Amino acid sequence: MEILILYYSRNGSVAQLARLIARGVEEVAGVRARVRQVPPVAPVTQAAQPPVPDDGAPYAELRDLHECAGLILGSPTRFGNMAAPLKQFVDSTAAEWASGALVGKPAAVFTSTTTMHGGQESTLLSMLTPLLHHGMLIVGIPFTEPALTRTTTGGTPYGASHVAGPDRDRPISDDERTLARALGRRVADVAKRLGVNP
Repeated sequence: MEILILYYSRNGSVAQLARLIARGVEEVAGVRARVRQVPPVAPVTQAAQPPVPDDGAPYAELRDLHECAGLILGSPTRFGNMAAPLKQFVDSTAAEWASGALVGKPAAVFTSTTTMHGGQESTLLSMLTPLLHHGMLIVGIPFTEPALTRTTTGGTPYGASHVAGPDRDRPISDDERTLARALGRRVADVAKRLGVNP
């Protein structure tokens, strides 16, 4: 059983969160993480990205959605919403929506923002909307996770988050790490309990 962790990361914080979430997924016996990223997009036509990225996780393919038992979607915050590269990938999933490929699978979201009030919660909530349209079962972080109550950095009941700072140089805090791993564990545990078969 695999949980797909699908993200776009421009400055590395979202990619770091993805790796922490993957660790949480793999803390659940019998469940593995499949980490994938989406390529950047530009407002003007450019040469296509190479089929394999220079570094980081491989690029996602639509078949990854069919083969997963759950999905955890990550993006930096862009004016309180997901970044265009991830939105472009999500917008390409009409056939998966029509066929019900994701119906009944657990899903969660994560983000990174520059500032504490940079739109992390609205970004997470907006990322959930297409997942609901796909019929996925939304998994958040409950307040039974002590780090959610004590965090002074990122972390929300809507999903994992990180506050990178205006210079994007703040490391992921202990609470943010704890909550990212907890989110991965929760999605993996729910998928296992549901017995999701892709």
